[in-house]
Amino acid sequence: MVKLNDEMKETFAKVKLFPVATASKSGVPNVAPIAFVMLVSDDTIWLADNYMNKTLANVKENPHIALYVWEPESRKCFQVKGKVQVKTSGPDYEKMKEKVKAKKQEYPAKSLLVMKVTDVFTCLPGAEAGKKLL
Repeated sequence: MVKLNDEMKETFAKVKLFPVATASKSGVPNVAPIAFVMLVSDDTIWLADNYMNKTLANVKENPHIALYVWEPESRKCFQVKGKVQVKTSGPDYEKMKEKVKAKKQEYPAKSLLVMKVTDVFTCLPGAEAGKKLL
């Protein structure tokens, strides 16, 4: 099990919008900006599905996902990869839905993507670019 370290968690907490990359079963890529992304434990990230179309279709075919985490003030950058499970009911889904509705009642909170972290890589330029961190 891969767990984000304290520095990564601090950086993650400062980010407001996450580019999220997925691919279809045949390998067609998709990147979408997602704001409702929550680190719920050292190894688990929740993504709220309000308006996902291609992203949701892709993870149903191919559950692998990547998040780009960039915090410009500290100039910290990393990519988190993982595997996603889609939930449309249950306690985790209900908790996520409550958080989304508290932010804006009109958001549909259609489903919850539960991401288990499998890898973390640096995104900073230079000789270490792309190096596996975890």
